[in-house]
Amino acid sequence: MEAYIYDTVRTVRGKGNKKGALVGVTPTELATQCLQELSSKHEGVASEVEDIILGCVTQVMDQGANIAKTAAQQSGYGDHVCGVTLNRFCGSGLEAINQASAYIKSGFSQLIVAGGVESMSRVKMGSDGGALLMDPSVAMPGHAIPQGISADLIASKYGYSRNDVDEFAYDSQMKAVAAEQDGRFKSRIDVKDINGITLLDRDENVRAQTTVEALGGLQPSFAMMGEMGGFDAVAIDRYPELAEINHVHHAGNSSAIVDGSAIALIGNKEIGEKLGLKPRAIVKGAAVYGTDPTIMLTGPTPASEKVLKQVGMNASDIDLFEINEAFAVVPMLMRDNMKIPMDKINVNGGAIALGHPLGATGCILMGTLIDELERQDKQTGLVTLCIGGGMGIATVIERV
Repeated sequence: MEAYIYDTVRTVRGKGNKKGALVGVTPTELATQCLQELSSKHEGVASEVEDIILGCVTQVMDQGANIAKTAAQQSGYGDHVCGVTLNRFCGSGLEAINQASAYIKSGFSQLIVAGGVESMSRVKMGSDGGALLMDPSVAMPGHAIPQGISADLIASKYGYSRNDVDEFAYDSQMKAVAAEQDGRFKSRIDVKDINGITLLDRDENVRAQTTVEALGGLQPSFAMMGEMGGFDAVAIDRYPELAEINHVHHAGNSSAIVDGSAIALIGNKEIGEKLGLKPRAIVKGAAVYGTDPTIMLTGPTPASEKVLKQVGMNASDIDLFEINEAFAVVPMLMRDNMKIPMDKINVNGGAIALGHPLGATGCILMGTLIDELERQDKQTGLVTLCIGGGMGIATVIERV
């Protein structure tokens, strides 16, 4: 049995701080606006959806108490709709899609909404604590270091210079500017307040004025942390072939902290025919893969290789890739590992320009990929993200 993606919806992304346009909007409301947009587009969907699976990384305060069920209740879909919230760190939004697809393919369910939400202005990253980095008895044996140090470790190990990552970041911004001007984000909706007045109608972090020279003037974000916190020493202990860590990442070439939500409607053929839905893509395969938790962010390559083997394809068979730009080196490393042409990668910009609302990003990338496959009249796509703790996740789709 096939799992079809019938539609995707995402909000615009607001800057994830107290000055951001969406700071007054709860994460429940962000997810609810996506759900209501979906039901307004497709008559009868609300009564047939069985479950809502949402990724959310920091599940405390506004995002606690199973935000998926909370949003289901607020959406007006009906009491029959269940909800479950999951956390696979940055891969959560894609994990939600993969789990929903597995339910559909198994025959356990007919129609599921899957996606994610993260309000990083209201619920600060890391405010949920956890032993992975906070408990020395766990962190020290695992050679755990912050992700920014891991990104700089990759740059040091594989020879990416400050100018390399800044040029990549500049390209991400320029691609996003062009995509905005060309109206390519078809799955995107404005976010409104309780009176229906638009609060934000664009992705707030995109900076058309970006230059490589301006990026070159920013101070590295993780140099002091690496030295004073002892994390550089931990990284070098794990990778003794390195004499030092070259700190190249900063706010301008790392993913932007933002608020946002996204969902996908996933179902089988029968329910689509019943509701008169036109499938947009088939989920062909999905995979996760674990790697060294110190360097941490290298998972997209082996996860992508695993899912490509699963579906009997090569990287050259894929028309477009969405590789999350957690840090510039992440897509750069996968590009070089798998010999992927740049004109196939993140063609409308990525998280450096548009932002990375942790639990939602995987689903956002899926919607962006489907929109772009349709725009270019191409067939196959792959979404992948690096994940904290040294994981990677990847999903292959094919246009219908």
